[in-house]
Amino acid sequence: MLRFTHRPIVPLALFVVCATPSIVAAQAGKAASPQDARDANLQAYVELLRSDVRSQRVAILTEMMQFTEAEDAKFWPIYREYEAELTKINDERLALIKEYATNYEKITDAVADRLALGALDLEGRRNALKTKYYGRFKTALSPKTAARFLQIENQILLLLDLQIAASLPVVQ
Repeated sequence: MLRFTHRPIVPLALFVVCATPSIVAAQAGKAASPQDARDANLQAYVELLRSDVRSQRVAILTEMMQFTEAEDAKFWPIYREYEAELTKINDERLALIKEYATNYEKITDAVADRLALGALDLEGRRNALKTKYYGRFKTALSPKTAARFLQIENQILLLLDLQIAASLPVVQ
């Protein structure tokens, strides 16, 4: 019989707050304008992509990976390079989200196509980055350890992606 031990990623889950601007405004007793909602959503995306997520990731990885001292010394320099490259992709993603927010109410077929293709390109580049660094981690550590990192990283990225996607309005 297979047994799986599951360690929930509670710190990140608690960090990712699911409050939309209209809910926050309603709690404050006023209605949020569409522009206020967009501005608040953009601020939330910036927070998700740049702020304490990095420190949360490090804490989660440290706990979940359970490195030996030798593994720790090999992992973190490679991880910092990975994170720097991922940050560049996330910055481009943020720019795409800002462009979407700016054009949401007057989106044309051409803009929708450009944004969709941009999002697909970024998704492909992020997967290529994970593939590249999986190879580096596998070589420096072991395939099993690299697979564990990839699994944890995918869980973190999925949580962030879900939070962002749930907050973005669907193209009309």
